[in-house]
Amino acid sequence: MSSEGQSILMLIAAGEFSLGILGNAFIGLVNCVDWIKHKKIASIDLILTSLAISRISLLCIILLDCYILVLYPDVYTGGKQMRIIDYFWTLTNHLSVWFATCLSIFYFLRIANFFHPFFLWMKWRIDSAIPRILLGCLVFSVFISLPVINNLDDDFRHCVMMKLKTNLSRRCRVHKAQHASIKIRLNLLTLLPFSVSLISFLLLILSLCRHTRRMQLRAPGSRDPSTEAHVSAMKAVISFLLLFIAYYLAYLVATSSYFMPETELAVIVGELIALICPSSHSLFLILENKKLRQASLRVLWKVKCILRRRNC
Repeated sequence: MSSEGQSILMLIAAGEFSLGILGNAFIGLVNCVDWIKHKKIASIDLILTSLAISRISLLCIILLDCYILVLYPDVYTGGKQMRIIDYFWTLTNHLSVWFATCLSIFYFLRIANFFHPFFLWMKWRIDSAIPRILLGCLVFSVFISLPVINNLDDDFRHCVMMKLKTNLSRRCRVHKAQHASIKIRLNLLTLLPFSVSLISFLLLILSLCRHTRRMQLRAPGSRDPSTEAHVSAMKAVISFLLLFIAYYLAYLVATSSYFMPETELAVIVGELIALICPSSHSLFLILENKKLRQASLRVLWKVKCILRRRNC
């Protein structure tokens, strides 16, 4: 790849990274300030803060991997450094997906209207269970990421990033097959929280349809707060689902490209697409959350005043 192409790709990566850091840091900062001010934190704020922290970490790992691939390709010949990066990428990836799934479940339980005893029991217990659920997601993600450290061979990256010599080809094929098996299993595990989020979204649609029919019988043409809450929650969940699909495909491209020689461009493009999900989803969350939206408007107003040199 030419130096001009590398510079353009790195600028795009830096722009996506900056956008994601600003959005997720804003979510975490607003919720932490509110936590300190009121001496307590709401369940939704705890989920959003945990999600923001996991995505900041994920963004840092993806950008670090992208820069190492372009600026210091020799590092890929050392297995220890890349095992560490692969581990933290897998860990933060799973944390981000599971925390986003917790957000989808929370929206579903707090907004949907069903009268099944199990649903009502979960709706009643969800606030007290959120801290334990988030901790469970952390423990599960740490445990599920351990195979990346244990089974990634030292010379795997060297085999895939360099032209293979004849006497190394057989060993490299074995190493690539082992690594491919681990990556495929870990990728497939993220489909479980994705399926849960998809089910939550479909149940929200069902709940909205039932609520809309009831409202039409009582007051045709009116939009009540419950309807608005359904629509807002569905926007947040569907944005995660669509961005996750794009991220998942990009993640597969970025990881599977390591199994073929001379695919640096495919890896970088995959990582650039992967940066979109943790970067842009934070903007959707800010727009759909009343407290975050109002805080962002205040910040923008103050910035506008500073730029205009007014005393506000």
